[in-house]
Amino acid sequence: MSGEVVMRDDAAAPRTIGILGAGRFGTVIARQALRAGYAVLIAASGDPAVIEHLVAREAPGARPVTAAEAVRAGDVVVLAIPLRKALALDPAMFAGAVVVDAMNHWPLVDGRIPALEVAHSTSELVQAHLVGARVVKTLNHLGSDELEADAAPPGSPGRRALAVAGDDEDARRLVMAFVERLGYDAVDAGPLAAGLALEPRSHIFNGLYDRAGLEAILGRGEG
Repeated sequence: MSGEVVMRDDAAAPRTIGILGAGRFGTVIARQALRAGYAVLIAASGDPAVIEHLVAREAPGARPVTAAEAVRAGDVVVLAIPLRKALALDPAMFAGAVVVDAMNHWPLVDGRIPALEVAHSTSELVQAHLVGARVVKTLNHLGSDELEADAAPPGSPGRRALAVAGDDEDARRLVMAFVERLGYDAVDAGPLAAGLALEPRSHIFNGLYDRAGLEAILGRGEG
């Protein structure tokens, strides 16, 4: 399958994507979003000038900005940073924002996070920290190489599906439109707690499914 996707003219779809994280996954998301016709703003933790050359090389067309600008201007804001860094972000900056949690908890990177022993999923923890944001879980259950390689136009046979979970229905629908334009069938997984079924060690995380296959797994509660 090709990384090229077909952009659809949908007035309800997001137009600008803000990405926090200029590492491998963040720049891959940026490239795919650019292919889909989005304006893309990308931020690291410091001065945007520090990542100018990296962004020009890895995601030409994306604009390096501060984290605050990426959040303020993005119709959808993607968190593609280590989970521990996300839990140190200023919650006030995200009030009202639609935030995609594309992260996973990797103990070797993030260390032990005691709150995860209480929270049911990483996304619920992110939502509890970013009070006022509208957090949606998706994109975490495919690799950075797969994000480009597996994308396909709507209607392609066997088109890969991604699950989308969130408590805010409007935010969930907006992010589903984003996923579709990136080149994937978006499957509504329901509330944010369902994000647990998308995390490492789950069937969904470790598999590759089309819409029917993913809906079947979610329907059986086998994430």
